[in-house]
Amino acid sequence: MNQETPNFEEITRDEASARRYLLRFCWKNHQRFCPRCHSRRNYRLKNGRRRCARCRYTFHDFSSRWINNCNLTCVQWLHMIRLFQEEKTARTAAKELGVSYNTAYKAMTTIRFAILAHALDAKQLLGQNSVLGLHLNGRIFRGNDTAPVENPTPVFGIMDRGSWAFVDLLPGFDIETILHFSLNFQLKTVRLGNVIYTDRYQRYDTLICCVGNAPASDYFKTASTGLPIDKNNPGFWEFVSARLTKFHGVTPQRFPLYLKELELRYNSRHKDLFTILTSYLCDFVPEVE
Repeated sequence: MNQETPNFEEITRDEASARRYLLRFCWKNHQRFCPRCHSRRNYRLKNGRRRCARCRYTFHDFSSRWINNCNLTCVQWLHMIRLFQEEKTARTAAKELGVSYNTAYKAMTTIRFAILAHALDAKQLLGQNSVLGLHLNGRIFRGNDTAPVENPTPVFGIMDRGSWAFVDLLPGFDIETILHFSLNFQLKTVRLGNVIYTDRYQRYDTLICCVGNAPASDYFKTASTGLPIDKNNPGFWEFVSARLTKFHGVTPQRFPLYLKELELRYNSRHKDLFTILTSYLCDFVPEVE
């Protein structure tokens, strides 16, 4: 959705201004339709909500959208988007907005989910049997890092093609796969905290994953020297590696959210990220089968 860069002070002047700005991203030409059956036949109720004349579903302007999480006001959401754009921490956001840390953390996680939902491999990442599928129940965002998952260490391949960078989920790969390549095919690896990345593999500049408490992680030692990708590589990897040390405490389940965030930030470095984030956040949460 093409939108001009907003005047931030103007759109956050009051709640009505903030709401008008956000609704521009929600309803094209102000035409409301049912989030469930997509019928345009609806009518307004006395409480301000709408009811679909076809399926009888009751909804409001932000129903089934990412922005409907966290119980933030429209003004607070716009400030949260700006803080996220500036790469502020959840703790900083909580202090500036006067909300709890848990609320700020959930809001930033919601933005990351919205980013991931627009990735090319979103269906693989958000499906019911995927790592992140445990956090998205239907169209309702839920956080649950303690639930068991079939593939706790998803592996991604990174490709830098100059103007664009790609972070691809590699189906069937996990930490044991990387360990096998390391032990039997001399694929060099580096461990940085809970993050492991490798030397070049096929078309990918590097493979990367977050290992958490996986048993195989004990076989990877922190390296004193980097790989060729760490030297004289001013592109996407330099952008990523500069931020890897900030990922303390990130679980394997949530690691893909951060990778997809970095992919978007890099590929949108010459665009208005605030507008992109707002449009993603105002989009519908995809229905996960």
